[in-house]
Amino acid sequence: MRIRIDVVALVLCLAMSRSANAQNWSFDAREIGLGGVGSGNLASGMIAEERDYLAIVLPFGLFQVLKDFSVFDPGDPKFDPIRVAEYAATPIHYVVGRDDNDSAQALFVNDIRNATLSRDLSKYKGFEPANSMLAEGLASPSFGRTIKIKTGSGGAFQGIYIGAGPYLSMHSAELIDPTLTGVLESGVNVANATMPMTSRSQGQLALAITGGYRGRMAWPPGIGSGTDREGLYVAADYNYLRGFEYQDIDMVVKIETDRNGLVTVLPTSSPIVIDQRHATKGTGYSIDLGIGAVIDHMEFGFGARGIGNRINWSDFEGKRYTLGNLLTGNSNFVETTIAAPGEVRIELPIDYRGDVAFVNDEWTTAAQVGHGFGGNSFHGGVERRFDRIELRGGARYTIKRWNPTGGIGFNLSDRFGIDVAAYGTTANIEQKHHLAIAASLRFEHK
Repeated sequence: MRIRIDVVALVLCLAMSRSANAQNWSFDAREIGLGGVGSGNLASGMIAEERDYLAIVLPFGLFQVLKDFSVFDPGDPKFDPIRVAEYAATPIHYVVGRDDNDSAQALFVNDIRNATLSRDLSKYKGFEPANSMLAEGLASPSFGRTIKIKTGSGGAFQGIYIGAGPYLSMHSAELIDPTLTGVLESGVNVANATMPMTSRSQGQLALAITGGYRGRMAWPPGIGSGTDREGLYVAADYNYLRGFEYQDIDMVVKIETDRNGLVTVLPTSSPIVIDQRHATKGTGYSIDLGIGAVIDHMEFGFGARGIGNRINWSDFEGKRYTLGNLLTGNSNFVETTIAAPGEVRIELPIDYRGDVAFVNDEWTTAAQVGHGFGGNSFHGGVERRFDRIELRGGARYTIKRWNPTGGIGFNLSDRFGIDVAAYGTTANIEQKHHLAIAASLRFEHK
């Protein structure tokens, strides 16, 4: 059964990445400790920090995600769509308590999957899922170089950027009927109710081939302090996207009750229906733009990623998996072929970012606002640098929730360090605050 998420390929492709667009997918523990403030746009990514560096993630979270592939397979008794959504939301970093399933939640999910659901839903009281859950993000690092075709005084240049890199997007949205959440929270059954739970997950894996422009203009005399870092930075990229893998999994679980409030013995339709559509051929493009400025110790930037973002997918295959009853103990899905679309266009939201920072020998203070994946966002943080230790703290606002961040860096040599960060996350079905731990290696460019 070909319903899968190729997490291993994701890590092999992106472990060297300097940034990702979502906090839970970020690969730099230093940035996470600063509240998730990273290179908000192409131009701000050009601005050389006082110490430029390469970060390599230590993906401890994958030991949790990959230890049991059965949770991803609807044909397996351990299939857990709730766990799949939570793993997709935070795949890279270690989440404290992620595998400690609430007993009521685990019982409810396992009983549905194994067709042993209790007719009395009060048995599952204590499981308090949110009515909706959203997890989405795009990781698209580019590996390449800028060829300078013209240079000027004060570090000014005009150049062409050529690069390539993986492009992976994930979108997962779940909705649970408020009547069902009320029953699970209160333990009071509701008569003659139809209570659906829906889940839609889409994933894309492609190669991005990038051609772009890079330029830096020096300030006129009298502006700034005259260092080579200062100036106006401009960048633009055109990304040709060649898609290799697209998965679209649409699941509906429907619980019906009779006049006594008990789960009906004879449902009016299949209580579990999973539609899976798969394609391996796609082409598309996207455009990224950015502008940045450095004046003395101040940095400013604004940019947009994913303008016109689209991939047209073709050569689809489609399967449907149905379970006829939640009470009989027969958990074997019936597999049928469904009509597959001739072509599907997937468009992602444009990601807008504006950022400001103050950087000197000892301090970095940064803030970033954005709109795109998950709606409005804010990231902010402060870093205090000592000789061998760096302390960080911050906060972030994403998907309508605030979470704190903190971290520490250990400079083991002038060129090598280890960064560790802790941050709060609510990427779980009950939207409880959990603690996540991120770690990465830092290689300085001196």
